[in-house]
Amino acid sequence: MEIAESLGARVVHVPIRGYGAALQKGIEEAKGEFIIMGDSDDSYDFSNLMPYVEQLRVGYDLVMGNRFKGGIAKGAMPFLHKYLGNPVLSFLGRLFFKIPVGDFHCGLRGFRRDTALSLGLTTPGMEYASELVVRMALAGGSIKEVPTTLSKDGRSRPPHLNTWQDGWRHLRFLLMFSPRWLFFYPSLFILLVGITLTVLLAQGAVNITPNITLDIHSMIVGCFCVLVGMQGVSFAIVARRYAALRGFLPFTNQVRYLVDAITLERVLIVASVFFLGGLAGLIYCVSNWFSVHLGALEYGSLVRVLMLSGTAVAIAVQLAFTSFLAEILEIKTSNQYE
Repeated sequence: MEIAESLGARVVHVPIRGYGAALQKGIEEAKGEFIIMGDSDDSYDFSNLMPYVEQLRVGYDLVMGNRFKGGIAKGAMPFLHKYLGNPVLSFLGRLFFKIPVGDFHCGLRGFRRDTALSLGLTTPGMEYASELVVRMALAGGSIKEVPTTLSKDGRSRPPHLNTWQDGWRHLRFLLMFSPRWLFFYPSLFILLVGITLTVLLAQGAVNITPNITLDIHSMIVGCFCVLVGMQGVSFAIVARRYAALRGFLPFTNQVRYLVDAITLERVLIVASVFFLGGLAGLIYCVSNWFSVHLGALEYGSLVRVLMLSGTAVAIAVQLAFTSFLAEILEIKTSNQYE
């Protein structure tokens, strides 16, 4: 700090520890139109920043370095970071958010100060690097990538990075900002598998090959898949609406249509249909049980009716509870009306 101040640098003291907290405070205290951030460990070449400045002057909001295109010195990046962590997280960033970046976690990047401040960045730790890129993309900011080099760390002490812990924090952040990939797509797949199995086996056993037969046990699995899938899809819808309400994700036309179309009353009507259908099936099963004086029932079609009916009732309860939860999350507080 003393060396920086003696050379004319303005040092800003940050009371909160953490990579993200330090960067956010620095952005707030900066005076210039453009900001270049980078790790001060001799790994980046700060004498070659004109490619960043030129792209910012052209009009890009965020300019990312790409170390894989510019060159990585031997021993400059750990093996797991180079061949697993960074490529995987960069791929997920492109997949989840359609961000045209091949090196998602390059520490050298430039951006417009006013745009960065408008994003409402909050994470105090290492995931700040992901938050900056993701929120910039979600806000519609223009992103450009330029090649940069990475040299071996010049510090005399080991870096603070924890490969698995920091990697998980970045992955967790990407998932939480993408309800589609966290909830919707996996749950939709499970739901479709469950519906396929349930419909296929509703009338009886199915022989796949002479030695492979799907029967009631596979139908039970299908019913469980339907329940899990329905719950996951419901979570996706609630999470997306809540994220838009809180400002985590943009309130797009699709979300607006979703809010207008999926009302509490409409969901309760659908839930009622499932409940009444399931209740009718359960009454049918109970009447058959009484017909044998509450004794043992024949193993067969009645079990299938029971499974379908129980699943329908469970879906009805899930839909009703989830729709009420969504309404509770969207209750406005007094300051939201001001």
